[in-house]
Amino acid sequence: MAAVQRRLGDGLAVLGGARPDVLEAAPGARPRFVALGGVLLSTGGLAVVSMAFAVAMALGVWWPLALLVGLGWGAVVVNLDRMLLVGMAHDASLKRNLVLAVPRVGLALILGAVIATPLTLQVFSSEIDTEVEAMQAEAADAFRTSLESDARFVGLPELRERVALGESIVATGGVADPQLAAVQGDATAAQAAYDAALATQRELEARAQCELDGTCGTGDAGTGQAYVEARAAADAQAAVVASALSSLDAAVSAASAAEGRSASLASSSLEADRAELQRLTAEQTRLQTAFDATNEEADGILMRLEALDRLGDRNVTLAAAQLMLTLLFMSIEILPVLMKLLLNFGPPSAYDKLAALRDSGDVEIEELQKESRLTVAAAREEMLVMAERERIDRQKQAIIARREVAEAAAAAERAAAVRAAERAAAQAEATGAVPAAEPLRPWDTGPMRLARSAARTVLPTRRRPSDRVPAGV
Repeated sequence: MAAVQRRLGDGLAVLGGARPDVLEAAPGARPRFVALGGVLLSTGGLAVVSMAFAVAMALGVWWPLALLVGLGWGAVVVNLDRMLLVGMAHDASLKRNLVLAVPRVGLALILGAVIATPLTLQVFSSEIDTEVEAMQAEAADAFRTSLESDARFVGLPELRERVALGESIVATGGVADPQLAAVQGDATAAQAAYDAALATQRELEARAQCELDGTCGTGDAGTGQAYVEARAAADAQAAVVASALSSLDAAVSAASAAEGRSASLASSSLEADRAELQRLTAEQTRLQTAFDATNEEADGILMRLEALDRLGDRNVTLAAAQLMLTLLFMSIEILPVLMKLLLNFGPPSAYDKLAALRDSGDVEIEELQKESRLTVAAAREEMLVMAERERIDRQKQAIIARREVAEAAAAAERAAAVRAAERAAAQAEATGAVPAAEPLRPWDTGPMRLARSAARTVLPTRRRPSDRVPAGV
C-alpha cells in the first residue's frame, strides 16, 4: 500500500511540474508538488464534467460518448494548466513574475469561463427548462403572426370569408347574398304593403258585415245607406289588395330570379375558391408544422444561455447565484497559476536552488562537450589537410619521376640517333655514295628528326674526287 501511495505521489508531483531527479535530492518540496498535481487533477475533473454536459446539451449524444469527449477535453485542460505551471520558473523579480503571470492568468480565466458555463447551466437546469418552454411558445406565436402578415397569405382571411359566404349562398339558394339586399327589400316592402292592404280589406269587410247585421256602426240591420257605403269601401279596398298582390308577386319573382342567379354564380366560383383556400391553408400548416418541429428541438446551449440571461434579468437572486457559481469555477481553474505565482514571490527553496544548480551544471557540461567536439573536429580537419598535402606531395614526386624518366629516355634516344647518324656517315664515306636529302615531314620529330639533321650535316663534308689521294700513293 505504501508503495502504491509512493508511486501515486510521484505521479502527482511530476504532474505538478516537479523534476524527479531534483525531487530525490530535495524531498521537502514533494508535498508542494503533490498538492499542485492534485489541483491540476481537480481542474481536469471539472473540465470532464463540463464538456460532458456541454456535448449532451448541444448534440444530444449518448452519455457514455459525451463522457469520452469530456475525458479528452479534460486531458487537454490538464496539459494546458501544466504547461502554464512548468513555464513559470522561480524568479524573485516582481516585474518578471507579473509579465509571466498576466498572460497565463488571462488564459486560465478564459478556460475557467468555458468550463464554468455548462456547469452553471446544469445547476439551473429546471428553471432554464421552464423558461425555454416559454421562449418556444413566444417564438411559435411570433412565427404564426409573421405567417398571417406574409404576402403569400395576406388574402387568406378574405378568401375564408368569401368561401364561407359562397357556401352560405349556395346552401340558401342565393338568399344569403348580401348584394341582393335591395331586391329582397323590395319584396319585403311589397309583402308588407300587401299585408297592410289585406288587413284593411278584412277590416272593411267586417265593418260592412257588421252594418248589415246591425251589430255595430248605426246599429240598424239591413242594407241601409251605412251598409252601402261600407260595402263600397270594402270593394274599393279589394282592388287595392289585388294591386298589392300583383306588386308582391312581381317583387317575389324578381327576388327569386336574382337569388337563383346569385346561387349559380356562387356555385361556379366556390370550387376554385375552395381549392385555393385548401392550398394556402396546407402551405401555411406545413410551414407552421416545420417551425414547430424545429422550435421544439431548439434546446441547445445558445437557447439555454439566453434563457439564463432572461431569468437573471427578472430575478436578482438567481443572477447573483449565477455570478457566484461562475466565479467559483473560474477560481478553481486559475488556482494552480495563482499558487505558482505566490510561491515565486517567496525565497527560493532547496528544490529551486538545486534545480538552478542542475541547470547550470547541464549548461557547463554541454559547453565542455561543445568545446571537446570543436577540438576533435579541428584535429580531424587538420589530419585531413595533412593527408591531402601528403597525397599532393606524392603526386608531385610521381610526376617529377615520370618527367625525369621521360627526359632520360629522350637523351638516350638522342644519343642513339647521333650514333646511328655517325655510323651512317661512316658507311656512306666508305661506299662513296651521297644520299639525297629527304624533305622533312610533319611527323619527323624528336630523335628521328635529330638523326636526319645530323646525317644531312655530316654527309656534305665528304671529300670531293679531286681531293682524294690515290690508293697507291
